[in-house]
Amino acid sequence: MRIGLIADTHGLLRPQALDALRGSDRIVHAGDIGDPGILDALAQIAPLTAIRGNNDTEAWAHDLPDTTRLVVGGVAIYVIHDIKTLAAHPPPGAVDVIVAGHSHRALVETREGVLVVNPGSAGPRRFRLPVSVGHLDLAHGRATAVIDTLAL
Repeated sequence: MRIGLIADTHGLLRPQALDALRGSDRIVHAGDIGDPGILDALAQIAPLTAIRGNNDTEAWAHDLPDTTRLVVGGVAIYVIHDIKTLAAHPPPGAVDVIVAGHSHRALVETREGVLVVNPGSAGPRRFRLPVSVGHLDLAHGRATAVIDTLAL
């Protein structure tokens, strides 16, 4: 099973990001969406889970949760926008993967046995950081992650 990961679109959903996410069995948006049309477009590709980021302050975003926990393929995934707020907003139960955004810096690392993934920013380029999305590949109750830098 493949889960597409996207964050920090800030109102810009690039065609390259959509192409990279096609074929996903589910998509997770880790906040700073910027435009509700982005959620509609992503949901046309695969079932979508999205959380609100610190810039998602308009009325359309009020019903989105700040964090969420989901279990897919036997893997518990916690989604939070800013990993630095994890201590204030810990996951409700054990998790195998944490997906975060906010920093615009792609990251895949293991912390105390938990896979931590930030797909980077798929929206407007920030500084000289690459524009990217990510994928979680789930098999046999385990997850691996890959970052896809988008060619612009």
